[in-house]
Formats: sequence, C-alpha cells, structure tokens
Amino acid sequence: QVQLAESGGGSVQAGGSLRLSCVARLSGYSNTCMGWFRQAPGEERKVIAVIDNSGRASYADSVKDRFTISTDNAKNTLYLQMNSLKPDDTGMYYCAADWGVWMCNLGTSFGRWGQGTQVTVSS
Repeated sequence: QVQLAESGGGSVQAGGSLRLSCVARLSGYSNTCMGWFRQAPGEERKVIAVIDNSGRASYADSVKDRFTISTDNAKNTLYLQMNSLKPDDTGMYYCAADWGVWMCNLGTSFGRWGQGTQVTVSS
C-alpha cells in the first residue's frame, strides 16, 4: 500500500519561504498524478498545485508565480517550494497521489493522502 509522508512545515513571517516534502513510493505505477492541498482554519481543503508523471504542473490562481511543485523520482519525493508567503497561506498542507490518471489537473480526485504538515505565516 502506498503511504505518503509530508514534512517541512513550520512558522515563518510574511515574505518568507518554506519547502514542503512528501515521500511517496510510486515506482511501478503508470500515469501518476500528485498534488498539494491546503486546508485553512474553518475552511474546506482546496487544491494548490498538481503535477503529472511528465512534469506538467498546474496551479491555483492564489499561488501562481509564488509556489512551485516538483518531483524527484530518484528520491520518490514530491516538493512544494513556497516563496513570498502571505498570512492567507496559513493552513494544514496535504500531499495526495494516485495512478492510472488520464488527466492530471486541478479537478483530479485523489485516493491517497498524507497526514498533513502545518504552515503558519505571521504578518
């Protein structure tokens, strides 16, 4: 069974940067799709960015040009580089993954999730 484990969350001041990591061993699976989601306090979980096995990425408007999603297949790791952080970026961040996905986009439904890592941005 594929397990996902996030790390890299923490507290940072507005304008700062953080890099989240998610270890997910998906070798052997085809048409993989991975993503990052954010759940702010009192709100539902929302997609931030997704990336397919070809490296094509899509971003929510709220993070475009500030966040970068990437993968390192040799390390079985998904990353989210977050720059120019804002207080509105505060929340629990979850990585998600699935395979056999023919269209990896911001509307993709994922079947596998990590436990989440907290990001707090202070003003």
